[in-house]
Amino acid sequence: MDVVSVFLAVVAFPWAAHGGKTTAPPKVPALVVFGDSIMDPGNNNAIKTIVKCNFPPYGNNFYGRKPTGRFCNGKIPTDLIASRLGIKELLPAYVGARLSPYDILTGVSFASGGAGYDPLTSKIASVISLEQQIDLFKEYKEKLRSIAGDTAAAHIVSKALYVACAGSDDVANTYFGTPIRQAEYDSDSYTDLVLNSASAFVQELISLGARKIAVTGIPPIGCVPSQRTLGGGLKRDCAVAQNAMAELFNSKLKDALPRLSATYPGTTLIYFDVYTPLLDLMLHPNKYGFQTSTQGCCGTGKLEVSVLCNSLTSAICANVSNYVFWDSYHPTEKAYQVLVNYLYDNNADRLLQD
Repeated sequence: MDVVSVFLAVVAFPWAAHGGKTTAPPKVPALVVFGDSIMDPGNNNAIKTIVKCNFPPYGNNFYGRKPTGRFCNGKIPTDLIASRLGIKELLPAYVGARLSPYDILTGVSFASGGAGYDPLTSKIASVISLEQQIDLFKEYKEKLRSIAGDTAAAHIVSKALYVACAGSDDVANTYFGTPIRQAEYDSDSYTDLVLNSASAFVQELISLGARKIAVTGIPPIGCVPSQRTLGGGLKRDCAVAQNAMAELFNSKLKDALPRLSATYPGTTLIYFDVYTPLLDLMLHPNKYGFQTSTQGCCGTGKLEVSVLCNSLTSAICANVSNYVFWDSYHPTEKAYQVLVNYLYDNNADRLLQD
């Protein structure tokens, strides 16, 4: 088969041509992701920010032990969701990456570690805001159209699954981490601000052709190791105020999505409940085959204040499979797999519907 024929095969049937293997068509043609460090596979590598992890020991259990910019020891939810949907094994970053036509056709992640729905959150961290991620998506659509043509590109855009994951940094860093928002808002009004921004983001995606969007709630952020240290008292219990704000936002988001969906016929909006499975995992790690959920494998000492770890100041645990958290903020690949299995198994009918 000549080069032109191979290229056309990739455009028409990317799942069949990828890697020279013939497999079943994916359940959805592409996965497109927005958000924060949970979903960032390396977009922050190419921007000027201190919120980076493209260095050891990150990627310690990734292919070739390579630090890619994923805030994890291995794969992150973007990869695991794409794999579960049958699209591909790894979802690439969009910014600063050399992307093949296949990468564009099957989806990318625009997520940026440190981003949030509150515009101040991304500004404080000097990362790619949700508004800028939308602009990148517009650019991506043009690339998709140039590769696949107008008709095929429109089909991919309308049938793709979109996932938005943000809010954790709004709560942990912007509201509880700085005095600015606390002086302006109480918990109720701040969660309204975040919800309004999230709703506007979803509506912008719909206006750009998205028809199936999953929006994650905020996890029990008060139970991550760093927040236990900062807000959990001497015993490092889960920080109550942080979790209460997460639950308040989640209840509002869960109520808002059906109303938004009713406003846009033909659109499927899915609430990804990450709070319930992660809280159970954090409070009962043994139930899932873990031993430790109050400290990260790549730790910064018993206090676990610093979010990120590095090879110079951080000791790595002997067995990462025993740990729910990789560093003091981000779960391990094994923990993410538990989460993604829960999300997929509880939403498969809506994720796969036409």
